[in-house]
This record gives sequence, C-alpha cells and structure tokens, in this order.
Amino acid sequence: MAVDTDVDRHRDRVLERIGKLWDRRENLLLAATGLTGFLLLWSLGARTVSPDFMLPSPLASGRAFVGLFTETIPYTLPVVGQTTVPVGLVKLLQSLTHYVPGVIAGTIVGICLGIVTALFPRVKTLLSPIIGLLRPIPPLAWMAFAIIWFGIQHAGAAFIVFIGAIWINFYGAYSGVEDVPERLPEVAESLGVDSTIGMVRQVILPAAAPAIITSFRTSVGRCWMILVGAELFGAPGAGYEIINAANNLAMDVSVAYMILVSGTFVLMDAGVGTLERRVLAWR
Repeated sequence: MAVDTDVDRHRDRVLERIGKLWDRRENLLLAATGLTGFLLLWSLGARTVSPDFMLPSPLASGRAFVGLFTETIPYTLPVVGQTTVPVGLVKLLQSLTHYVPGVIAGTIVGICLGIVTALFPRVKTLLSPIIGLLRPIPPLAWMAFAIIWFGIQHAGAAFIVFIGAIWINFYGAYSGVEDVPERLPEVAESLGVDSTIGMVRQVILPAAAPAIITSFRTSVGRCWMILVGAELFGAPGAGYEIINAANNLAMDVSVAYMILVSGTFVLMDAGVGTLERRVLAWR
C-alpha cells in the first residue's frame, strides 16, 4: 500500500508539472498570436495610409529603433567623463535624470504624509481641506508654474513628477494605515508594545506595507507617463524626442522613442514587481 501511495503521489506531481508546462505554452502561444495579429493590422494600416510617413510600418519603426542604439553622440557620464553613447540611451538617461529624483521625493513625502494623516485625527482635520483642494489638480496643470519657477529643464520636469508621485503614495499609505485591524494594536499592547513609535514600527507599518508598496508600484508607472507629458513642453529626454521627431515628419523615429518609453516601463514595472514579491514574501 505504501509503495502504491508513493507511486500515486509521484504520478500526481508529474501530471501537475505537465499541466503547468502546458498552460505556459498555451499562454505563450496566445501572446504570440495577439502580437502577430497586432503587427499584421499595423502593417496593413501602414500600406493603406498615404503619405506613408503618417503611419510608418513596423519594419521602418524597427529600423529606427535599432538606429537609436547604433548612432552615438558625445555625452558626459559620472566618473567616466565625456564619451560617446548611443543616442537612445542618452535620451533615456536624460529622462531618468528628472524622473528618479521626482519619484523618490514624491514617494517619501506622500508616504510620510499619508501615515501621519491616518494616525492623528487632528492632522487629518487640519489637512483635509488642503488635500481636497489640491488633489483634483492634474500634475501637468502645474507645468506653467514649473516653467516659471525652474525653467524648461530637469528641475521643472522633476517637479511635475514629484506632484504626481505625492498623491498616489499618500492615498496608498493613508488607506493602508486606516485598514489596519484594531485587534493588532490591542494584541501588541498586551505583548508589551507601549510606545507610539514602537507601535508604528512593529505593527502599523508591517500591516500597511502591502498597500504602501502597491501604491509605490502604481506611482512608478503613472509618473513615467506623466514624465513623457512633461517633456513634451521641452524638457530633454525620450518624451521630448517623440514630439521633436514628429515635428520633423520623422514618424518612424517618433514611434521608435515610443517603443523605448514603453520598453523602459515594462522593465521598471518588472523590477518593482520583483521587489514587491520579495518584501511581501511573508504574506
């Protein structure tokens, strides 16, 4: 009987692995089918549009994308100094120069503000009118002030990203703390956690971590889209090159930069998703 049980368990594990492998192949096949269909429709549309520069074909856009990494321009890198770098990488680095500081600053301010507002009712009462007034204003609506205060450079675009990151992280942290079950602090008190700082560090933050990290992941993608909009006004980067190429009727180059922006987002989202799974592995 024991031998039969072991054989049955081994057979079940093998069948489970075969099922998972089949599901993966099926998913890959469906994804490939969808992508192929999209490229075929794109190619058909490119053939029917005249003049042809109005909708470049996938092949022309692919050549332009490759050109972003074969054509090089001078660029000064930290430590290395001035060197030649692919033009696509230069524009991406320019975008990251104002994107990264804006996201980091907005995330820190938003999370801290959300936690404090959720923990202290008086702070919530004090800030509610201000938050209700400022929250509905789209980040790009601040562009005029960003240009006046900081100019059409990295600082102005970073300010727009900062505005976008604040509210996403604020509401993620606020809702995360608000949704902490009341029994958790009560249990912590019975176990000897008697200070506010200890309660926040040992109970509130771990319980609110899923909502906080999820909001951070959302802000990473949302602010990347906001950044592209901010760069359309003239800040250097991949977003600006989209409209700059279109102004020169180089629509294939414009599409190439759109692909670059999209691919960068996919990589960032995958990286933050990996971080999220590791940090929240305890769930």
